[in-house]
Amino acid sequence: MGLLTYTSDQLKSKKSDTPLALKKVQLSFNKSAIGLAEKGLTIGQAVVKGINLARELGDLPGNICTPTYLAETAKKLSAKNALKLTVLEEKEMKVLGMGSLLSVSAGSDQPAKLIVMEYQGGDKKSAPYALVGKGITFDTGGISLKPGPGMDEMKFDMCGAASVLGTMQTLIELKLPINVVGVIAASENMPNGKATKPGDIVTSMSGQTIEILNTDAEGRLVLCDALTYTEKFKPKTVIDIATLTGACVIALGNHASGLFSNHDALSNEIVKAGNESNDRAWPMPLWDDYQKQLDSNFADIANIGGKEGGSITAACFLSRFTKNMKWAHLDIAGTAWKSGSAKGATGRPVGLLVQYLLNQI
Repeated sequence: MGLLTYTSDQLKSKKSDTPLALKKVQLSFNKSAIGLAEKGLTIGQAVVKGINLARELGDLPGNICTPTYLAETAKKLSAKNALKLTVLEEKEMKVLGMGSLLSVSAGSDQPAKLIVMEYQGGDKKSAPYALVGKGITFDTGGISLKPGPGMDEMKFDMCGAASVLGTMQTLIELKLPINVVGVIAASENMPNGKATKPGDIVTSMSGQTIEILNTDAEGRLVLCDALTYTEKFKPKTVIDIATLTGACVIALGNHASGLFSNHDALSNEIVKAGNESNDRAWPMPLWDDYQKQLDSNFADIANIGGKEGGSITAACFLSRFTKNMKWAHLDIAGTAWKSGSAKGATGRPVGLLVQYLLNQI
């Protein structure tokens, strides 16, 4: 990467293209520019590896990519001695009172997993940044069964979890000096005889009771317990990532992920990271006005709030479980995969998440 430098005499000369003039050309190297380019290349390659991992996981069919498969993927990453891995089984989740998460896996033969990855590249005393991913490895809708056409794409409902794994992959590659905890709530949503029914009431880990009016609004049910569990790490910030609502696709299409947050500074940092990485997110309202749509006659909260502002009421639901944290929610239902002839996972928002973490260093 050389810069050709000409003398002032050469610039004035009409014969600057003569052999004599060429002999006077000085070749200089900008070491600083080379260093920045090499650093950028290293980061870019690591981000691509993370994105590719997220894409590969998203594209796998539901009969292969199960909650157990996601746990095994995390185990492979931890084998590099860069992660501390904990996988909570259903018995352990029951002891912790995760009735909301377990209500989703009740109808499946596949056991749910709560996958916890701790990356410690920074000072041991520094609080971590937390990433929480929705890992519904296949979503039939449960008893509130989805229409058949297009249901095959519900294998992509674990792309939030895939983005957490992809981000962890990048952290390991770059050996970033930062502490990050990744939590994945992994489950299938199936309609067997033990499945949760509309109208059932469950108790979350936080102690709040939930009336499940629609079993196809299951992502928020696994995430709320995962978010409550994440609070134990006393994180600096928490970002959850989920293919949560079709309403967000209607609102923003596939260009930007929906961003909801209870902390303006955090929201601004995520928007900035999205613009820098070209993996954009757009702020959406999280006003208390929407909370009343989640009122229930029989429990502390209902799991749906009607068709109006569906992505907002979903975020409002999660906000009930994150009051003690600086929290943001990324609804990636429109950005995590493409349909039609280009069908496949995109690996978003690994780029945004990595850029956000890089900006914290």
